[in-house]
Formats: sequence, structure tokens, C-alpha cells
Amino acid sequence: ATAFDFPRSLLTDDSLDFSFSGLKTAVRYHLDAYPEHAAARAADVAASFQAAVVDVLVEKTLRAARLHDTKTIALAGGVSANSALRVRVRDAGRERGLRVLIPPIAYCTDNAAMIAAAAYYRGDAARVPAAKLTADPNFAW
Repeated sequence: ATAFDFPRSLLTDDSLDFSFSGLKTAVRYHLDAYPEHAAARAADVAASFQAAVVDVLVEKTLRAARLHDTKTIALAGGVSANSALRVRVRDAGRERGLRVLIPPIAYCTDNAAMIAAAAYYRGDAARVPAAKLTADPNFAW
């Protein structure tokens, strides 16, 4: 059980969609209503937020495995560094007879770091001075 019962969205339908905008709004409204919780109960708010996110991610992962009749699930990327998510995915997957693959924590990095490293080396290879790099906030694919 957590200190605060924040919403778990999109669990009632049978889709694989998920969204955390409602959860973020609920936390904001909670902190607006109880501003003292921002400091005095920050750990409780954070743990309750994390529990809501983990519940949704685990449920959607298990639903995907069931709908696609897979026997193996993998947890990867930066989110796989979250210890609560690692435990819940491992336990829930095993309870359902699924093979669960979770890499060692050292390999659970955010893909953005890998993209930044690739950009660094590509920029170095192209010898583009940093001062000549620009950002276009209106860029469209």
C-alpha cells in the first residue's frame, strides 16, 4: 500500500495504450491542495507516483504478452534501472510462467545517452565546430 492513491490510467480497456498525463495532473492537484506534502511528505508522494507508474507498466506488459501469446518478456532501457519495476516485472512474469529477461543494472542506461555519444563522435568525425551547430525549434520531419 502507498500513502496516496494516485490514478492508474487506461487499465479498464483491453488496449496496450498508456498515458501518464492524468497521473501527473493528479499529483499536481494533490500538491496544490496539500502544499506541505511537497517537502514534508515528498518521499511518500514520490513512492505513490512510482507505484502508479509501475502498476500500469507491469499490467500493460503482461497484457501484451498474453495478447501476442509470447512466453518471454524483456525489460530494457533507462526505465529498467528502476528497482521497483525490476522486482514487479520479474515476479509478475514468473507467476504467469513467462521467461523474464532483465539485464544487469550496469546495462540499463537511457537511450538518450547513447544518442548523445553517437552525436559527439559523429560531430567530431565531421569536424563541425560546436559554435556552428544550431537548433531549429520549428524543425519538422
